[in-house]
Amino acid sequence: MIKTLLRYVKQYKKSSILTPIFTGLEVLMEVLIPFIIASLIDKGIEAGDMGQVYLYGGLMIVLAFLSLTFGILAGRYGANASSGFACNLRDGIYEKIQTFSFSNIDKFSTASLVTRMTTDVTNIQNAYQMCLRIAVRAPLMLICSMCMAFFISARLSSIFLVAMVFLAIGLILIMSKTTKIFNQVFKRYDDLNASVQENVSAIRVVKAFVREDHETEKFSKAANTLYKMFVKAESILAFNNPIMMTAVYGCIVAISWFGAKLIVAGGLTTGELTSLFSYVMSVLMSLMMLSMIFVMLTMSLASARRIAEVLNEQPDLANPDKPQEVVKDGSIDFNHVSFSYKHGSGEESLRDIDLHIQSGETIGIIGGTGCGKSTLVNLISRLYDVDQGQVKVGGIDVRAYDMEALRDQVAVVLQKNVLFSGTILNNLRWGKEDATLEECKEVCRQACADEFIERFPSGYDTWIEQGGTNVSGGQKQRLCIARALLKKPKILILDDSTSAVDTATDAKIRKAFATSIPGTTKLIIAQRISSVQDADRIIVLDNGTVNGFGTHEELLQTNQIYQEIYEAQTKGGGDFDAEG
Repeated sequence: MIKTLLRYVKQYKKSSILTPIFTGLEVLMEVLIPFIIASLIDKGIEAGDMGQVYLYGGLMIVLAFLSLTFGILAGRYGANASSGFACNLRDGIYEKIQTFSFSNIDKFSTASLVTRMTTDVTNIQNAYQMCLRIAVRAPLMLICSMCMAFFISARLSSIFLVAMVFLAIGLILIMSKTTKIFNQVFKRYDDLNASVQENVSAIRVVKAFVREDHETEKFSKAANTLYKMFVKAESILAFNNPIMMTAVYGCIVAISWFGAKLIVAGGLTTGELTSLFSYVMSVLMSLMMLSMIFVMLTMSLASARRIAEVLNEQPDLANPDKPQEVVKDGSIDFNHVSFSYKHGSGEESLRDIDLHIQSGETIGIIGGTGCGKSTLVNLISRLYDVDQGQVKVGGIDVRAYDMEALRDQVAVVLQKNVLFSGTILNNLRWGKEDATLEECKEVCRQACADEFIERFPSGYDTWIEQGGTNVSGGQKQRLCIARALLKKPKILILDDSTSAVDTATDAKIRKAFATSIPGTTKLIIAQRISSVQDADRIIVLDNGTVNGFGTHEELLQTNQIYQEIYEAQTKGGGDFDAEG
């Protein structure tokens, strides 16, 4: 896990090395100051020698200035290293997510991935900066102060050892309790983010059904659960301070008592006792800083594990060693294909699909909800891999292609379309980055989108809000169809993508397909038989199997399911999910 994360330090290695070096020099200067104070008191003040006072006083000023300088440099390089490390981590997680297949993404919820890229990375950033500075400073200060204290008086300094054992026992008990709680806390963060994301994305539905109070209560419940867990963890961590204070004041009292006796007996000077008090505070402050490090590491270890899970996740889909880069044509073959979303579960979404589609054909796909229509077309662009059989495009198994080359030749328009914030022109150019304005206008004419774009005051420069909230569902669908046509793909998949347009516009779009992209294989998923009846052939899916495959006329003669739905729809009755 640690090795996985440290790979992302990258160009910030220099800052990561310089930070502890400057921190070490800062500690060295600070440790020498009490030793100089002892000499200043014993050799200067008590001896009445002003020359020694000036000498040691000047030396103290130099050491303090150097300590300040090294501290500033350590802080600067530490901030640079930790911020850069966090930036690289976020980039690394984001890049990793881009390589995930749909099944990988299904494993992590969207809310969980957002939490890992924000809250968890911030925890790691803070912990890394603490490790570079405090985790170096505290042990060094502890060791150096202990050495100087033992050099002055080994008998008095043995009190520190008792305090350290006492603190170590207390910290171990606290950590063992809080680690388990923090592991659960970040899972609750996922639930909280999921609640917010779901509410904001579906805010229109929430308001339409007047469910604001219900959603508020659901969020409050998730927030309250998180609050209780933090209170429980912080209640345990609160014992850290009393334990530290007990050790600090216990040491001060013990050293004062035994130190006074040693001064009276002549075994210790006043300057040395003063230095010991400085060193005891340094030792105990170092221990306090170590306890803070333990608390931060307790929290950050849970975050580190969650981040490492994403970074170590291996994509289910990968390019072969020598991938095919060119898709010859748009022919599609399903050779006895079976598929399940959970491999080996026995719950197959598709069973023994055997279909052969010629390049340039228009194929309608029709069937009830959950019968596997979208699953079938997802296999064409290799969004998932089959369990059994083969899917071929252009006569070659899709697993033999470079995935980017394959997907670049397969354009998909979904029922739930996505537009990004930007102008209409920017959204269209997702299909082709260097497309001219005239090319964009042409595909919009084919998708019947030009009629409403030209009514906008800014035309193709009209700004689209995030998610396309300022255009209607039908307008959004037509823009997405135009965007797909701009790719000039060898295969075009329309997944119920004209459901929000009227029948006349649907017919115009289908007519434009026949004339503008005759060589492209077109797969049209629909609920309305009117949307697919003019297709070259129609696939009837039922419960993950092919129930019929033929022309409109052939299916009316031979397929019972198709006959029943046709009659229901032509008589003014329901869609494919309605009873025949």
